Amino acid sequence: MTQLDLQRVRQSINQQIGNRIKISANRGRHKFETAQGIIRETYPNIFLVEIEDESGKDQNKTVSFSYQDVITKDVRMMLLEN
Repeated sequence: MTQLDLQRVRQSINQQIGNRIKISANRGRHKFETAQGIIRETYPNIFLVEIEDESGKDQNKTVSFSYQDVITKDVRMMLLEN
């Protein structure tokens, strides 16, 4: 992982603020959690995703991810059509 890779990922995610994504996060032992959400904010080391509650009963929750997680593929994201 180089500094250039980190800057590219950061710029790419920064351009997608407000867009809907499908995100899959590695939770260990080959378990991935998948959810849909919206990229809300970016910071120098992390970005925030507002995860949509599928049941509609609870409020949406905001989860943070690091850019390194994307580079190492612990977090996988896919843009969704609005």
